[in-house]
Amino acid sequence: MAEQSVLLREALGVGLRQARTEQRRTLREISTAARVSLGYLSEVERGQKEASSELLAAICDALDIELADLLVDAGTALRAGAPGPVAVAAPPCGHSGRLAAA
Repeated sequence: MAEQSVLLREALGVGLRQARTEQRRTLREISTAARVSLGYLSEVERGQKEASSELLAAICDALDIELADLLVDAGTALRAGAPGPVAVAAPPCGHSGRLAAA
């Protein structure tokens, strides 16, 4: 039986959720800052919705992480065949953080 491949939207969702939870921020905080509905953001984090590049940029801005880092680490997770972790946590000082693949 063939292995089921991980989708990009799943890898991105894992990274976004991990960044948010590591920052101890709520879905509501990020959805407000990114100007996206709470339900839609939740679906993006769960890999159920494919986010546009504009929406991903807005979510990354709200999380104070680099979109490029999210994409690179999602690619690394895809190459490994796992949806994550694609950690994207911004340091408390507000400087943009580098995604850490575990």
